[in-house]
Amino acid sequence: MRRYHYTEDDFSTKEAARASLLRLVEPLKAFYSPGRARLDIGATSAHYENDSIPMEAFARPLWGLVPFWAGGGREPELEEIYCRGLAAGPDPAHPEYWHTCRDFDQKFCEMAVIAYGMLLAPGQVWDPLPEEAKAHLTDWLWEINRSECCACNWQWFAILTNLALKAVGRPYSRERMASGLAMLEDYYDAGGWYNDGNGGDKDYYNPFVMVSYGLLYAMFMEGEEPERCRRYRRRAREFAKDYLYWFAADGASIAYGRSMTYRFAQGAFFAISLLAGEEVAPLGVVKGILVRHLAWWLNQPIYDNAGILTIGYAYPNLQMSESYNAPGSPYWALKAFAFLALPDNHPFWTAPALPLPTLEGLKYLPHAGMLLQRDAGNVVALVPGRLKADGHSHTVEKYGKFAYSSRFAFSISRSPVTLAEAAPDSMLCFQVGGFFYVKDVTEPDFQIGEDGLAFRWSPLEGISVRTELRPTAAGHIRVHTIESAYDCTAYDCGFALSIDDRISSSRRAEGPAASVTSGEDCCAVTALEGEGWGEVLLPDPNTNLIAPKTAIPMAVYAIRRGSQTIRTQVDYLRD
Repeated sequence: MRRYHYTEDDFSTKEAARASLLRLVEPLKAFYSPGRARLDIGATSAHYENDSIPMEAFARPLWGLVPFWAGGGREPELEEIYCRGLAAGPDPAHPEYWHTCRDFDQKFCEMAVIAYGMLLAPGQVWDPLPEEAKAHLTDWLWEINRSECCACNWQWFAILTNLALKAVGRPYSRERMASGLAMLEDYYDAGGWYNDGNGGDKDYYNPFVMVSYGLLYAMFMEGEEPERCRRYRRRAREFAKDYLYWFAADGASIAYGRSMTYRFAQGAFFAISLLAGEEVAPLGVVKGILVRHLAWWLNQPIYDNAGILTIGYAYPNLQMSESYNAPGSPYWALKAFAFLALPDNHPFWTAPALPLPTLEGLKYLPHAGMLLQRDAGNVVALVPGRLKADGHSHTVEKYGKFAYSSRFAFSISRSPVTLAEAAPDSMLCFQVGGFFYVKDVTEPDFQIGEDGLAFRWSPLEGISVRTELRPTAAGHIRVHTIESAYDCTAYDCGFALSIDDRISSSRRAEGPAASVTSGEDCCAVTALEGEGWGEVLLPDPNTNLIAPKTAIPMAVYAIRRGSQTIRTQVDYLRD
């Protein structure tokens, strides 16, 4: 099917933004179940019960529909679908019953958006339900109080669910809300940033949930808990000062961390700040971020031939998915449409979409633990990596690389058996005994500041590395001090750039240097110290999150048993 081309104008007025949302959800109508409580849009599975997958898919479009309704939007067919579905799903006698829950049940995530609807759009989500259906929904939502939630951002799901029950005059658990709020305080660090659970990462779950849901809570609890709500609002303003730096001038944001398939949920924080009436940046700046971000994302080939959002990042890609990504999961992205709930006379609708303010070309974000570089078209985060392993898929690649980019994204390994399958962009990769090894966790004694980063790590037993990343005007220099028990080969890799044959690109390796040029973009690496030479790797297709076909420039080094230092220059920023 022919794809619609989005511009900033498609999100600048309320009428246009509503049409853009409806364009996204229209293709779903053909796939709702007869009772309307389930949505079947794919055959792939997740770690949770297959029976929960169509329930998740039913619920997640509400992240866009709720603010659409709350802002006065009307679409009778979708209102009828969700009225019937919300009556059928919680009904134990209905064949499409969503069933009771267990500890750590995926359905708890989806309760949060039903709660969002009960709070913001009760006229479509709660009021039309017959009294028996309201009783069934109340009892089903109470399942979150009977079971355990994950000790991370999930605590917000229980809090919002109970807040919604309270708002509609139903029994709710004040104790569960209090325990969840206390846990979230334990996760808070400073500068508006939370860890995602004790020891968890600082990543997009801050704007996806931790900071944004605090603003939602403040909208409804300021009368009862004014000090807590003021604290959540203050944290949002502090967080925004850092988060602005994650966005490039074209609307893209840094590809970093897990849950990348939620795509334009990256912009949800700014949309929810508008909804909460919190000025985290000048109104025109916030509008500019949102309209550019949504236009950038919706022009990517992220749909299937029916117009359904796919699992992947800038194109369909199951390789990069987590075990909790099911066919309906990507519709969490619709959180970015929270601004549709703004009234017709809100100044957002007539404000100009302004560019980003003047931002520093090199910015250390101490509370996020990263050093950011930027030019006109790219934002790059230099990071030390994570300090502990977890059970999520591909976290080595999602947190352990040296650099992450809004323009080039990162690549996912298929296998450690060949270098092409390993696709080790922005990593130092060791070939030992026929296998390829990269950094996983970083030792706790790392240093980071405006001058650069230094950290220790080990790719496998017998090799230890101390890496320094020193920013330059064009990129950064890496200094690796290596202790090796083996004679082996090391590949110090730059970013993966597109070599789509439909665009102009070139690859070059000569002496100590290698480079890849793609359109206006270029990444070059040069071996400055050590036994090194330049090569260009052609990794397996579909390993990178943005470009299906890529090339990676590398400085290749002969590593000798014992101690040595290698030094690599990596250039990627434009003047």
